[in-house]
Formats: sequence, structure tokens, C-alpha cells
Amino acid sequence: MLTGLRLSSLGVIGSAEIEPAAGLTAVTGETGAGKTMIVTGLGLLLGGRADAGAVRRGADRAQVEGVFTGLGPVAGRLDELGAETDDGELIVTRRVRSTGGSRAWLGGVPVPLGVLGPITGELATIHGQSEQIRLGTPERQREVLDAAGGPELARALARYRVDFEERRRVVAELDERTRHARERAQEHDMLALGLEEIAAVDPQPGEDARLAVQAERLQGLDDLRMLAASAGHALSGADDGDDDDPGALGLIGRARTQVHRMADTDAQAGPLAAQLDQLAALVQDAAVDLAGYLADLDADPALLETVTGRRAALAGLTRKYGADVDGVLAWARDAAERLRDLSGDDERIEQLRARRAELDAALAERAGRIHALRAAAAERLMRDAGAELAALAMPNARLLLELEPLPEPGPYGADQVRLLFSANPGQSPAPLSRVASGGELSRVRLALEVVLAGGEEGHTFVFDEVDAGIGGQVALEVGRRLKRLAAHAQVIVVTHLAQVAAFADSHLVVTKSTDGRVTSSDVRRVEGAEREAEIARLMAGTASEVALRHARELLARAAEG
Repeated sequence: MLTGLRLSSLGVIGSAEIEPAAGLTAVTGETGAGKTMIVTGLGLLLGGRADAGAVRRGADRAQVEGVFTGLGPVAGRLDELGAETDDGELIVTRRVRSTGGSRAWLGGVPVPLGVLGPITGELATIHGQSEQIRLGTPERQREVLDAAGGPELARALARYRVDFEERRRVVAELDERTRHARERAQEHDMLALGLEEIAAVDPQPGEDARLAVQAERLQGLDDLRMLAASAGHALSGADDGDDDDPGALGLIGRARTQVHRMADTDAQAGPLAAQLDQLAALVQDAAVDLAGYLADLDADPALLETVTGRRAALAGLTRKYGADVDGVLAWARDAAERLRDLSGDDERIEQLRARRAELDAALAERAGRIHALRAAAAERLMRDAGAELAALAMPNARLLLELEPLPEPGPYGADQVRLLFSANPGQSPAPLSRVASGGELSRVRLALEVVLAGGEEGHTFVFDEVDAGIGGQVALEVGRRLKRLAAHAQVIVVTHLAQVAAFADSHLVVTKSTDGRVTSSDVRRVEGAEREAEIARLMAGTASEVALRHARELLARAAEG
């Protein structure tokens, strides 16, 4: 529901603020006063095209701001956008620059028109000869028919959709497996060959790094032997016991002998003797360890060749499957998992084909049920809409809802819905969007909306020129039906007919004034005597006593329904 509308620098309106009522609101005014600017402003909020020519002369921009409540149908999408609402109210803003272009906001969040229109279009609808026909597309016609089908059809569609979505997933997987069968077979063989090659080498985690260290050590073996032998000679002295080459152990032994003699004579030399004993033990241990190290170096001369060969085998794997051995092992794990999936292709394809056949049968049955429910709903809708059209002085009008089979079932069943209309006897029904007469088209829309109003509780309907080309008793019927529609929804009608305006719960008048250079318009609510005067003006062009008396009679008649 639209609870507030603010217009700034839009056409002849400098600034105006409107608070439409919950029921039927009539907007009247003299020709050229700017009534259509209200419809234009609402159209901008619903994502309509922005025309720089609509900006008031002398202003750099026009702005329209609307406040909507009853946000249930769009609450989820507003949350996704991060749009702010205040006590269930949503502020929608559209700004048009005089130099061209526009911007839009939903709840303070900037949005493109492609987002704005679909959301606000769920809250309000404009019917006018220059606006897009709400029921002009097969998709929308199907939605309307499905809404007329009630809860039973809604449940049938929900069950159908579950099976349809599963079938879509099954077909997608089946297509992927069968379309790429050759590629998948080639991938299977490649992975199997790779895993066999890796298994033959049997690499271990981190093995390449450990072998690199070992190879570096083995490659310097001769240098290590020479250094170890030299160090051993320095510690132990000559192998033949040459007194001239005693080594560190011999020299320390001589020092120990002398210091122990000193300690026998002088107790203060005792600690020195103890230190030399410790030093001799440490050097002896080092000499033994060094001899063992040298012996190990000579233990396996062929080890370097073995390590080199192993490293070459690992390098063959890392060139193909990973940057290092750990990468190769990770590839092997992933390949084994993928191979299991590829190995079950034939079995999986048969399972998918069987499931597709089951779902095709289920969908055909469900689509048949949906078709029957739609046919019944279409019959009721055509009958009720026909009665409304007859009351609107179109007794020969025919409204047809055709159900044509789709080439294959879609997400909403197997039917394509077409809304056809014929105004006169002998005239073949044609698509509603091709109806020539604007007045007839307005009444068709009105009749359908009256019939379907219960399904869109709280929706805002705006009618512009719904009374084009009519008058007298037909105008009264239009007003009466707008009033009926307003029992379930908010209705705003821009009209020049007193018979329509008399049914309104709230009456807004657009007035214009000029200073000789610029024309300005304003919007005000009229009640009581002021409303009687406006109804009289609409009827007779003047608020004479006779016209006022007729206005009171008309208001009283409208109040009676």
C-alpha cells in the first residue's frame, strides 16, 4: 500500500505531498493542471523510463519519493539488498536529472532500474493507455490464471516443481556423462596409468628432500675421508708410534705426567692435574668417534650410485605429477578418488536413465492434473470477467483463456496460457495486448482486476484514463467496480468523470496557478462542501446551485453502492 507520495520539480508541480487513503482515492483537476504527473511520478517509482523533459523548467532535477507498507511479497529481496525499513515502511526514491539519466534508491540503498522495477512492481500496478499492460505477457497471464486456481492448484504446482527440479538435475548429469563419455574414458586411462607409475616407484613422504641431503654428503666422500683422517692423525699421532709425531693425545699425556709430578710435591697443582685428566678423556672420546665416522665412510662405496638412481626415479614422477614428492602423493590421492567416479560411469548412466523415465511419468501425471485445474479456473475466470464486462456496457465482449500445450513440459507445467479478447460479435478473439480501443482495454483490465482482487490483498492499483470514452450509467458502473476492487486493495484513479470520483473514499484535487511566466500546480484533499463543489465542476463545469444539488445526489447514490 502507498501511504505517502512526494513530488518535487516534476512537470508543472513544484512541490506536492500526497497521502492516499486505504480504499479508493480519486484524483481530479482541470485539464493541464498536472494530474498525470502523479501517475508519472508513480511510474518512476515502479522503474519506468526517465524523461529529462519531465523535469520542471529551471530545476536541475526532479525527485519522487514514495512510502510503501505491506512489504510481505518483497521482504526477502529487500533483506538481500540490505534495504532499510522503518516500522514496516519502505521509502523508494527516484531522481531524474535535467541533463538526462536518473538514479533510484530502495530503503536508502542505491539500486539499478532492473532491480527497482521487479520489486516495486509487486507492490503497485499502473493501468493507463501509455503504460505497459500488466496482463500482456504469457508469463503474467499464467500467473494470474494460477492465482485464480486457488490453494489446490498452488499445491499441485509445488509438487510438480519438486519433480521438475530433480529431473533437471538428473538430465544435466546424464548429458554431462554421455556427452563427454570419450573424454572421460581417456581421462580414466590416463589416471590409471599415472597411478601405476607412482605405485611402481612407491615414493615416501619427504623422501626427495632426505635423499638430496644424503647425496650431497656422499658426493663429498673423498674430501670427508681426507679431513677425517687428518683430524684423527692430529688427535692420535702417527700410526707407528713415532715419538716425534705424538698427536694431541701424546702431548696431553706428557703434560699429565709432568703436572701429576707437580701435584705430588705441591697440592695446589692438583686441580691442574684433574683438568688434564678430563681433557685427556674428552680427546680420547673424540678420537674414537672420529675413527668410527671414518670407518662408516668406507662402509658402502656403492651407496652414492643407489641414491642417485632413486633420485632419478623420483624426478621422473615430479616432472609429471607434482613439484615434489609430497605433491605427487597429493595428485595420487585426488586421482584415485576421481578414478572411482569415472569407473562407475556405465552403472551411473543406467541409473540416471531409469530415474529420468520415472520422473517423466510423474511429471506427465502432475502436468495433467495441473491442466485440469487450470481449465476449471479459466472457465470461472472467463465467466466472472464476462459478467463484469457486461456491467461495463460491453455485453458482447468475450474474454478467452486458451491453454496450449508446450513443446515440452516447463517449470510451471505443460501449458502455455494465452488471454484473448473480442469486443464485438463476429470479431475473432485476438491477444489482449493488440486490442485497439483504449477505453475497451481499460475496462477489460478493470474487470479482470475486480475478479482477481482477492488474490492481491493490499496491492496498490493506479488507473489513468480508465474512463476514456465512457459516460452516464457506464461511468457509474466503473466507479462502482473501482469501489469493489478497493475493498481488497488500495486504488488510485485519475479521472475527469464525476460518476467515478463520487465513489472515492478520499478525493484529491490538482489545481494550477500562474504568475504569467511559470505555471504551478498543487494537490489538496477536499471534503464536505469543497468536494461537492468539485463534483459539481466535473458535472457541469461550474458550481452552480443546480450543479451542487446534482453533485449531492450523485454522492448520496454512490454512498449507497
